[in-house]
Amino acid sequence: MVVPLQNTIRDYAWGSPTSLPELLGVQPDGEPQAELWMGAHESAPSVLPNGDTLYDVVSADPAAVLGEETTERFEGRFPFLAKLLAAAQPLSIQAHPSRDQAIDGYARDEAAGIPLDAADRNYKDAWPKPEILIALEPFDALVGFRPLASTVALLDALGPAGFGELTDLLRDGKLREAFTDFMSRDRDAIRPLVAALGFAIDTYTGDAFALERETMSRLCADFPDDPGVLAALLLNRVRLQRFDAVYLPAGNVHAYLRGLGFEVMANSDNVLRGGLTSKHVDVPELVSVVDFEPLTDPVLTATTVADGVATYETGCEYFAVHRVDLTSGEHTLDGAGPRIVCCVDGTVDAASKESAVTLSAGQSAFASGTEGPCTLRGSGTAFVVSAR
Repeated sequence: MVVPLQNTIRDYAWGSPTSLPELLGVQPDGEPQAELWMGAHESAPSVLPNGDTLYDVVSADPAAVLGEETTERFEGRFPFLAKLLAAAQPLSIQAHPSRDQAIDGYARDEAAGIPLDAADRNYKDAWPKPEILIALEPFDALVGFRPLASTVALLDALGPAGFGELTDLLRDGKLREAFTDFMSRDRDAIRPLVAALGFAIDTYTGDAFALERETMSRLCADFPDDPGVLAALLLNRVRLQRFDAVYLPAGNVHAYLRGLGFEVMANSDNVLRGGLTSKHVDVPELVSVVDFEPLTDPVLTATTVADGVATYETGCEYFAVHRVDLTSGEHTLDGAGPRIVCCVDGTVDAASKESAVTLSAGQSAFASGTEGPCTLRGSGTAFVVSAR
């Protein structure tokens, strides 16, 4: 059966009061609406038409929902989580662990007796969190470390702002040392550096690095004593256009800044934060999972695989993401394992042999791992997420 999902909206403070309501066609209530979750994560599972949560149904009989192969591969856990994400303010600078790092970190937190809901707990589960963010409108983000020569050029352009030591470290290829140094300083030591950076940016008269200067000026004003501002200096600043994407494997340092997007990740809530947040920050643990290899080209575009169908090639073992643009006719997508269909524009019918669901923008449906092919019809755009 293909069934509609009732999903939870998370009201994190950085969320937009208007983006999700506008997509869903409902009246905003003035409160931030940050993420709409689709899936079976235990903290905010989708609800099925009979009132059961997808998490409870999967827990009761994984093979009947996920299929035998997916159940075996992922130990009975729903493999992915999909979200609509609407950011009006920057999210924290963060990275996510690999599977081995998550297993080890979760075991350490459990052995230390740290409650799962404790503010200072690093690992909520024993799973990694690779993720992809696909823009639904122009979307700003910091993604991966910028090539060192480009960061040195940015610092040189800004002139003397108290960053000579940083520039020297980067020229010597010591990115890990530079990142760790800044992230480890206390707020009293950070404040004059952020002030100097803000002054240098605001008095710069050149034409280069416009997006970087726009972001850094805002961060300096909003986070005057946060080491994450200085870490942001080291990251690629990207502006995604509609349906452009960024893929964030384990260890990628990133921060979403502003915009509306469709996000898919492995079914985990493990986040190691480094700044731009009032939440728990553990710099040594963050550094232990970070990939310090610079990222030359962080933007991912979809590959057309059929008329109206495009796929985002990530190599991720937990999920596959297709975009289906319907103008007329229909598209049938084969799929093994569970699938979630999310409409982001227009109207889309998702149908199996036994049932069909009509979705408008922001709505989603679920097809079990034993359902077989799913056919989409209508006039709109939908994302189809399936297990690998």
